[in-house]
Amino acid sequence: MSVDPLAVTLLLGSFVLLLALRVPIALCLALSAVLEAIYLGLPLTLVSQRMVSSLDAFTLLAIPFFILSGEIMSAGGISTRLINLAGLLVGWLRGGLAMINIGASTFFGALSGSSVADVSAIGSVTIPMMKRKGYDADYAVCVTITGAAQAVMIPPSHNLIIYSMAAGGVSIGALFTAGILPGILLGATLMAFAYLIAVKRGYPKETLVPRAEIPRIVLEGLLSLLMPVIVLGGILSGIFTATESAAIACVYAFVLTFGVYRDIPISAMRVILQRTARTLGLVLFIIAAAGAFGYFLTYLRVPALVTDALLDVSTNTVVVLLLINILLLALGAIMDMAPLILITTPILLPVATTLGMDPVQFGIMLLLNLAIGLITPPVGNVLFVGCAIGGISIEKASRALPLFLLPMLVVLLLVTFVPAISLTLPEAFGQ
Repeated sequence: MSVDPLAVTLLLGSFVLLLALRVPIALCLALSAVLEAIYLGLPLTLVSQRMVSSLDAFTLLAIPFFILSGEIMSAGGISTRLINLAGLLVGWLRGGLAMINIGASTFFGALSGSSVADVSAIGSVTIPMMKRKGYDADYAVCVTITGAAQAVMIPPSHNLIIYSMAAGGVSIGALFTAGILPGILLGATLMAFAYLIAVKRGYPKETLVPRAEIPRIVLEGLLSLLMPVIVLGGILSGIFTATESAAIACVYAFVLTFGVYRDIPISAMRVILQRTARTLGLVLFIIAAAGAFGYFLTYLRVPALVTDALLDVSTNTVVVLLLINILLLALGAIMDMAPLILITTPILLPVATTLGMDPVQFGIMLLLNLAIGLITPPVGNVLFVGCAIGGISIEKASRALPLFLLPMLVVLLLVTFVPAISLTLPEAFGQ
């Protein structure tokens, strides 16, 4: 089948135009698919069929459970306990509160899988605290939002499940284990960078934790962190599937929050379920609309066109991978993560595999690129939430942000060009 340039232009052009008109992203995808079907003379029922079929996947059942477990843990006072645990580990360093912030974000990311939830739960406590202790507001905000970016890679992350589906069924267990080392590396790099700035600016150390408090802090922190251990351990041992692990995570989060910690009443479940339903509805609508849009991308051979175009620029693997990263960083600055995963995966994954990159490694690279997009203006949801909590303007945070993006870009390059960072653990566990 020959490529119809007008059809490709209509599909992509209408999407960009609708996006520029601030139409919600899911509607942009769906309306572009409808216009394409009309232009090609295909029945509109094809669009609805593709939307429904894109949701007909067993692995998608894990998403509502992981979202619900994250919401329960977010509401149940987990953030304070993780901050206390992080304070015990790194609070004694110069600028210890910044390290506590990043460490708690790393821990919380292993529970929520959401950068927005991460910065909301951790930042609402640590940013005001940092400002009271003399930290610059833009520093506090930038430390918080960059630390929260790890959440999309550290399991359990529903974004990894979305990528698995978009990539044609890449092992969820492999993706979960692949995200651990890059997430830890990112957190450690951000901590080192935050420490250097703290030393230069003379930020204070935190007071030592009384010995009598240490056992309680450790116990409560470890109880909170046991959920991702149960999820990963069950999947890797073959005791249960990713979907079953998500359901078990919900049960554990419920028991821990309402049976052990008891910081909120059981009546709070109504609000938690409402928030979960809103988030889930948005995610599923985006997946459905992206399914129809992706069908027309494949029908018009756009992935093959992009592959040929990038390889025409250069056959050098390093150059092409750098171009892919630049493209993803640019797209991440103007679009949300979930639709970008669904749109770019079928287009760019064939390019990466042609160059010899493993789909698991590409998935981690993709999510790290898009995580950086979450904190980059003009459409950075995590940036907006952090600025709202910190009480500073987007402009002020954006001026300070480039300095904090440097360590993230270093880790991105390492993930891109050192496969062992992503693939060592999956291979060790036979995933």
